[in-house]
Amino acid sequence: MTQLLEKFVDHLPIMPIIQPVKINHGIPYYEVTMKESFQKLHHDLPPTRVWGYNGQYPGPTFQVHRNHPIRVLWKNELPEKHFLPIDHTVHGAGINVPDVRTVVHLHGGVTPATSDGYPEAWFTRGFQQGGPYFTDPIYEYPNHQAATSLWYHDHAMGITRLNIYAGLAGMYIVHDEEERSLRLPEGEFDIPLLLQDRSFHRDGSLYYPAEPDPPVEGVTPSVIPDFFGKANLVNGMVWPYLEVEPRKYRFRILNGSNARFYRFSLSNQLPFVQIGTDQGLLRKPVPVTRVLIAPAERVDVVIDFSRSAGETLTLMNDAASPYPQGKSPNPKTTGVIMQFRVKKKLSLPDQSVVPQTLSRYEIIYEQQANNQRNLLLNMRPDQYKRSIHLLNNQLWSDPISEMPRLGDVEIWSFVNLSNATHPIHLHLVRFQILDRQPFDRDLYEKEGKIVPTGPRIKPEANEQGWKDTVRANPKEITRIIMKFVPYAGLFVWHCHILEHEDYEMMRPYVVVKK
Repeated sequence: MTQLLEKFVDHLPIMPIIQPVKINHGIPYYEVTMKESFQKLHHDLPPTRVWGYNGQYPGPTFQVHRNHPIRVLWKNELPEKHFLPIDHTVHGAGINVPDVRTVVHLHGGVTPATSDGYPEAWFTRGFQQGGPYFTDPIYEYPNHQAATSLWYHDHAMGITRLNIYAGLAGMYIVHDEEERSLRLPEGEFDIPLLLQDRSFHRDGSLYYPAEPDPPVEGVTPSVIPDFFGKANLVNGMVWPYLEVEPRKYRFRILNGSNARFYRFSLSNQLPFVQIGTDQGLLRKPVPVTRVLIAPAERVDVVIDFSRSAGETLTLMNDAASPYPQGKSPNPKTTGVIMQFRVKKKLSLPDQSVVPQTLSRYEIIYEQQANNQRNLLLNMRPDQYKRSIHLLNNQLWSDPISEMPRLGDVEIWSFVNLSNATHPIHLHLVRFQILDRQPFDRDLYEKEGKIVPTGPRIKPEANEQGWKDTVRANPKEITRIIMKFVPYAGLFVWHCHILEHEDYEMMRPYVVVKK
């Protein structure tokens, strides 16, 4: 069905900004209800069943301010039966737990453990049941962090891939005075773009495979290694267009796909100026013509359309799936993302700028580290002979092995033994990428020795800011450094390819009080 859909016939939706229900003792209080609805995702598709925050896919956008906390009551009013295929052999998704359960994670949020969205802190419709770590349904978000683009999404154990695919995702934007003083494009010229891929049946319903190809003997439905849809959606619309003025625009781009990487560029090679990454502004703007973005990563870019009046530009994608060893995207479908039409007249003079200095954040140096860890990204077969991805060769249920002390600085080295790039995400902390280094994977598999085969390579300039998700490439050691503050408690780290994290590529970790 997807091949038949015409491109660029629907205007890009802009997610509405959510407003608080009330103010309690100076703190805004929000209520968000997860509901099923039917929504048009393309002009020629019948309305599609989706699950959305407040019934909207994507959910409404939070606009908050640094050091101004908010509280959110997340409510589950979804049906008791899932409309996507659940594999009950996946840990945490057995027949002894409700099929439909949810828990919300503010991705990139510096949040107390009780409000972090721990995968086993799930709850059901009307809070009738709660997982073993469920506490208070009202989450507290302190917003003690620099201006940045975060996102919120479901994180329920064993079905995250299905709940996000059903539509449970939205943007969460933090502002501060430093950002405000820069005179970057703002208001209607500051636009979030949530990139995802989906496939559809002819009746408009979402298609998600019930088993891999070839099927797994003895398991139906079965988890699949990765999911790649046949159409790209932006803000919940298939291949949309946006009419813009000949001026500068700021785009906060999030890859919210299950497994698809995007490497995007503009059809006329107009450059982007990247000003930020996952956790906020870069030190200086970085001009780029192509940008690679893994699932859960965010990039903040400015595009200057001032010399493109009357033109039509297409946002293209050339990242392989799986990345980097898979097939190139079809240039007629997944190789196309959206269209910009520079057709509007200038409504007012463009007073926005991109200053040469954006932020003055502190660099963490290697010698500050209290501890270093080598952590494998590896694979092994399960009892049904399916290949599963693991972190340090451990299952979710194995004893907790990462227990940094509150206030400590650690270096984590991800040693990737697989053929795929894994976007590794740590809850609670932000980090900086130190470097990447190739190593001899064959020697490791024979003798268990990690022997580098080349020098350590610093990250590209547009990766040298604060991050919360890092691309760990195959046959490379990827090193990150971070300080475990400001909260002690139970958190998780995992691959953000959703099919991987749902099936064992996720581990709990504990920040221990000194």
